Amino acid sequence: MSYLEIFLNTFGDYWRYLLYDVTTPSWHSAFYGLVGVSVVFYAWELIAPWRKDQPKIRKDFWLDAFYMFFNMLLFGLIGFAAVSNVAVQVWSDLLQSLFGIENIVALHVGEWPVWLQLGTLFVLRDFIHWNVHRLLHRTRFLWQFHKVHHSVEQMGFAAHLRFHWMESVVYRVIEYLGLALVGFGLDDYFMVYLVSLAIGHWNHANIVLPLGPLKYILNGPQMHIWHHATSTADRGGVNFGLSLSCWDYLFGSAYVPRDGRDEVLGFDEIEAFPSGFVEQALYPLEVRRRHR
Repeated sequence: MSYLEIFLNTFGDYWRYLLYDVTTPSWHSAFYGLVGVSVVFYAWELIAPWRKDQPKIRKDFWLDAFYMFFNMLLFGLIGFAAVSNVAVQVWSDLLQSLFGIENIVALHVGEWPVWLQLGTLFVLRDFIHWNVHRLLHRTRFLWQFHKVHHSVEQMGFAAHLRFHWMESVVYRVIEYLGLALVGFGLDDYFMVYLVSLAIGHWNHANIVLPLGPLKYILNGPQMHIWHHATSTADRGGVNFGLSLSCWDYLFGSAYVPRDGRDEVLGFDEIEAFPSGFVEQALYPLEVRRRHR
């Protein structure tokens, strides 16, 4: 199959998948999983908010709601899924033509118990994401894209998925290169997606849940609030963990000096940052153009 055929076929395949996912509710549905997890955490925020003075419909709530569905579902429909499939095929063809490599899987885990496969995938994927997250902060070019996520000024569950579409590209490329070496062969990858989604919502939610000793393993809103604090923006970032906090404690980037409930969020000169989806999508390109 040619690259063009892969590209065009993926549009139809993804559209059929998305249509089926939305019109056929099930516990394996990405759409209803997103809706269900979001409803749970929004209800939690309304019943027991951590920052009690924060509006129930906080600043940019609807913008973040749009980002949720755009980044998790619609971005694939407008080309990301098709480009991803072509890129995977190009990578495979290059390995075969240049090095004669047809299979780069270095670790076969398909014979492992499903629970061990899922656990390994969750931990390995989160470690890759921790490293990518650090890269977004430490690379000036990528930081311009990541600023979209840090433009949140009032934290809530939906802020989890406010991020520039370029982040999906960066995360998925590096994630693929890392996970391609491991042959998971999982039919139930959805469970990893759902758990990661729930923890990400929790990290950004306006709730409080003491973790005790588990704080050294799991990320939570009382730790992640410091990642978004304006006071840590000039440190090159802290608390990079997406689901697990252990990476930050192991590699020295953990930072929770006190209760951060009332910390000012964002970055320096956030007042000049665009407030709409289209303007935020174009912002990194405008910055690059101005600095030429």
